[in-house]
Amino acid sequence: MIFLPVVFLLYWFVFRPLRWQNLLILVASYVFYGWWDWRFLVLIVITSLSSFSSGLLIRHWEGRRSLQRAVSAANIVLNLGILAVFKYFNFFVDGLNDLCSLLGLSVDWPTMHIILPVGISFYTFQALSYSIDVYARRIEPTRDIIAFFSYISFFPQLVAGPIERATNLLPQMQRERTFDYALAVDGMRQMLWGFFKKLIIADGCAEVVNGVWDNLGTSTGLVLFIASLLFTFQIYTDFSGYSDIAIGCAKLFGFRLTTNFKVPYFSRNVREFWRRWHITLNEWFTQYVYFPLGGSRRGRARTIINTVIVFALSGLWHGADWTFVMWGLYLALLFIPLIVFNTRRYKDTVAHGRLLPSGREFLSMLVTFLLINFGWVLFRAPDFQTFCAFVSRLFSPSLFSPSGLTMRMATMLLWCGGLLLVEWMQRERQHVLQIDGYRVFATQAARYILYALLACLIFYFAGQVQTFIYFQF
Repeated sequence: MIFLPVVFLLYWFVFRPLRWQNLLILVASYVFYGWWDWRFLVLIVITSLSSFSSGLLIRHWEGRRSLQRAVSAANIVLNLGILAVFKYFNFFVDGLNDLCSLLGLSVDWPTMHIILPVGISFYTFQALSYSIDVYARRIEPTRDIIAFFSYISFFPQLVAGPIERATNLLPQMQRERTFDYALAVDGMRQMLWGFFKKLIIADGCAEVVNGVWDNLGTSTGLVLFIASLLFTFQIYTDFSGYSDIAIGCAKLFGFRLTTNFKVPYFSRNVREFWRRWHITLNEWFTQYVYFPLGGSRRGRARTIINTVIVFALSGLWHGADWTFVMWGLYLALLFIPLIVFNTRRYKDTVAHGRLLPSGREFLSMLVTFLLINFGWVLFRAPDFQTFCAFVSRLFSPSLFSPSGLTMRMATMLLWCGGLLLVEWMQRERQHVLQIDGYRVFATQAARYILYALLACLIFYFAGQVQTFIYFQF
């Protein structure tokens, strides 16, 4: 509670020169991350130093493409190697042991007890984007090591994104910044909405969802279906809530981060959903994996293969477990028909300029939502066997039995329904609390009453705080 106000005051009233502001950001970010476990600061320093040095070497060897390629490759291997050891070592060892067992070989490679550093997948991808963009000549390498280290470790989005490309955030680190009152106020509103989504909806849904998953054997199909719906909203409000908090917090310091969610549950097909969900990760894979593989330029068959690769890697990025890989492949399976039949690429917001969607739009959104909802069951399952047990019990006669329903479930469904309603009304805004233009909120007093009401709801209804889901990735 005290960290942010102290950093904010020091940033704007004490550390006024740009270099000192960046130094404060760097120190504050390291304190913020080191508070969890200071030992893992070494990894951020290695990642930052490696990517910073690779940029300078690529610039130094301008015109010698083979050396530049070697430097870029070495930086990629180093950073992905660190990520692989801390996040995927046991996964790969278990997979190797299983493969040897299938081949009749008696091999039992030992696994290790490895603590997964919080946010390592996020800041690793952020660092890689810099060195790759320097190699591709999309951005000039920087010699300002403080600005660069601050870019990698910027505390609002350090542990769970958005994953900022150097082309967006690094230039902001290197420009003079002055306090923008309107931007700061908008940032605080976005943070308030993020806290509301996280503490009221995500954590409330988590209470129900965790209880159901802990008692699969005694839950009816209807209870499991409701739990799947609530997890669909839990993961959205949990992750997008963090993104709102991070983006809003960055605005307090004069930075504009990339929007990470754009009402994804109003998507009309899976392609549109993927364009609106975890936008910075999807753009990262598109830019640095899909396009280098050839994208859609080498025929339909190659496009499908590239798409499957991207979705599989995206699933693996989320966690070292086959359920995540299968979740990614499930989304790829939904995506393939859109490629084969060259379905429409929606770039507008549904029902643009209208209060209600057409019947066709509503049906498309409903089908897409249910398909995505089923995929989240696989994402949530601890293993494939449990997923099969969930699905088997879900599609049983008990799907139509009201036994086991609770008032808490009904309450959380109402909260989720209310969320959908307000997001639908504000679907073309950056966040729900951008209420300029509404006559009812024309006065400052009316706006403050709304903010106070949301704050009271948070303090009154918030239960046990749950760890952000994406902290584990």
